[in-house]
Amino acid sequence: QVQLVESGGGSVQPGGSLRLACLVSGRFFSINAMGWYRQAPGKERELVATITTGGSTNYADSVKGRFTISRDNAENTVYLQMNSLKPEDTAVYYCKIRINIGWGRDADYWGQGTQVTVSS
Repeated sequence: QVQLVESGGGSVQPGGSLRLACLVSGRFFSINAMGWYRQAPGKERELVATITTGGSTNYADSVKGRFTISRDNAENTVYLQMNSLKPEDTAVYYCKIRINIGWGRDADYWGQGTQVTVSS
């Protein structure tokens, strides 16, 4: 069973920093992409940042210049370094991976989420 476990969430003041981590375990052929999404109460889940196997990254306009997505050498962990946090960054952050399960097929897996709260 493929599992994703997020960690690193918490409460910080505006301007503070947090580093989220997502550890992936299980059996699969390869990870095609890893990413972070977030969802605030009453709002739709939105993309925050993604990173592909080739190392290409993509960020939401609202976090560009403040957040950095990265992965470890084995590509089994994805990180999100969040700097200069703002109250509007408050949300539950979810890790997502897209894996190859063979025969040219992909599947998406989600973590349970970790709460990030930015307030004074």
